Amino acid sequence: MGYRYGVKRYDLIIVGAGIIGTACADAASEHGLRVAVVEPGPIGGGATASAMGHLVAMDDDPAELALANYSLALWENFTHVAPIEYSRCGTLWVASTAAEYAHIPQKIARLASVGVQAELIDGEQLYRLEPALAPGLCGGMRVPREAVVYPPAMARHLLDRARARGAVLHAQRVTAITQQGVQLDDQTRLAGPVLVATGCALPQLLPQLPMRARKGHLVITDRYPGVVHHQLLELGYADSAHGDADSSVAFNVQPRPTGQILIGSSREYGANTAEVSMPMVQRMLARTFRYLPALRQLDALRIWTGFRPVSADGLPYLGRVPEHANLWVAAGHEGLGITTSLGSARLVIDQYLGRATAIDPRPYDPARAVASA
Repeated sequence: MGYRYGVKRYDLIIVGAGIIGTACADAASEHGLRVAVVEPGPIGGGATASAMGHLVAMDDDPAELALANYSLALWENFTHVAPIEYSRCGTLWVASTAAEYAHIPQKIARLASVGVQAELIDGEQLYRLEPALAPGLCGGMRVPREAVVYPPAMARHLLDRARARGAVLHAQRVTAITQQGVQLDDQTRLAGPVLVATGCALPQLLPQLPMRARKGHLVITDRYPGVVHHQLLELGYADSAHGDADSSVAFNVQPRPTGQILIGSSREYGANTAEVSMPMVQRMLARTFRYLPALRQLDALRIWTGFRPVSADGLPYLGRVPEHANLWVAAGHEGLGITTSLGSARLVIDQYLGRATAIDPRPYDPARAVASA
């Protein structure tokens, strides 16, 4: 790095060290850039720490599917990194009604169009795969190569890789973006292009990009190996995840490599504190027990909350901020930030370097939000 009049100079200053920011640091440092990462709190301690860690291809929106599929291929490079607890348990989408079951072939076709293998599961197969499921379910869709990870450990791993290549961590808060770079809360100035990856805190630095915080609850049990074998989701999950209701719940359960079971998911707009809401937890668990009644008998160890960053249209902002030559953004991933982190980082860094991108970057262009504001 260069110094001039006490200002530290970098090729790229990344604000935020969740899984998106650290993935950007990893990608940028891999290309030889001199990188600074600015983060006042724990690495991966924000939205990353409150994510379930699923690696799934969501097929409801073509741009979302393209980014997820691109990212899932990149995740294959990390399957043997022990600390991230990568588990290829597969995803089993559960149909509770004949109508849901009837729509599965369309989902399989959409996934197949990008090369993702999925299979139709009838009722008999469903209970062979997951005997603990409630009786009377119609079947489902299995995506065998999908996985779950422990997101905070992945954020730390990505930052460690970047630091091994020379990236520098500044454990400070950015108080302002300047013409030259950023100013930190200890009055240190860093010079260079800036990439903001601060999730829900994005409006503090980039108020021109709309962002809402959506609160969620998670519950994790004691160790009960063998109760659940796949990541389990209800086929109505996407309606909950992408809906605009003030609050919603959906069935989503994961077996962790530790033998614990992670239970989600809930979503709330307008909830501004991190306090656990027991009525919301009870509502979420009631939804879970509808599909997995056996979980009623298990002991929970911890309940916690977090906030997911939601962009104006549900797709992340990935690219240069309009009317700013040296200001970039990677934020707004809502519930798919873990899945799409690696692809998002590559997409932004390739644009920053003027390289060809692996997928079309236009659906994620931040200019769309500024133009519609």
